[in-house]
Order: sequence, then structure tokens, then C-alpha cells
Amino acid sequence: VQLQASGGGLVQPGGSLRLSCAASERTFNTYAVGWFRQAPGKEREFVAAINWGGGTIYSTNSLKARFTISRDNAKIAVYLEMNNLKVDDSATYYCAAKTGAASAKGDTYDYWGQGTLVTVSS
Repeated sequence: VQLQASGGGLVQPGGSLRLSCAASERTFNTYAVGWFRQAPGKEREFVAAINWGGGTIYSTNSLKARFTISRDNAKIAVYLEMNNLKVDDSATYYCAAKTGAASAKGDTYDYWGQGTLVTVSS
């Protein structure tokens, strides 16, 4: 399965972005999908994930309050709606897919997109 992440860009603090993860095959709809991010000089970190049935997990309650992960099986896509963005949210965001349940562990994911850059700056 090939994944294409998009939707990143430059936004001011407090702004919003919606990231999209589009897939090449409908089998994507049976996979759990996660979003991860990596800032320069930092380790990759888990952001959120969604099961094939729609169940979700988030890295922290703070992120859960500002970010929403969702999926649209008709469009074979998963989204990450990000609100009230902060400078610390700046990173390259990656989507990834796996069989089985959603996980916060990146090494359990089988397929990765190329990443989309989010820059939060005034």
C-alpha cells in the first residue's frame, strides 16, 4: 500500500491545518492508521491513531484536546485535524498503516508515507 501525506504548510500560532493521508488501495480501509511527527534533532513521536473500525488513541490528553483523527473509507483516506497549533507542533508529519489494532509504536507499522511539513510560526 502506498501512502501519500499532504496538507502541511506554514501557519501562525493558534491556527489550524488538516492533514490528509491518501492510499492507493482499498485494503487501506482495513488497516489501522497512525500519525507520527518528527522535529529536527528530535526523535519521532506518536501523535494519534485510528483503528479500521474508527476507534482512536492519542499520545496525550493535551493533543487530544486540539487534534482529531478521522477516516473516510469512501475516499480511502485518513485525516488529522489540528487546531490551536503551537510552535512546538512544528515537525514533519508522517502517516503510517498497519494490520491489526492501532498502536503508538512506530516500529509496528508496515507502510509509511513520505511526510508533510508543518511549520507553526508568527
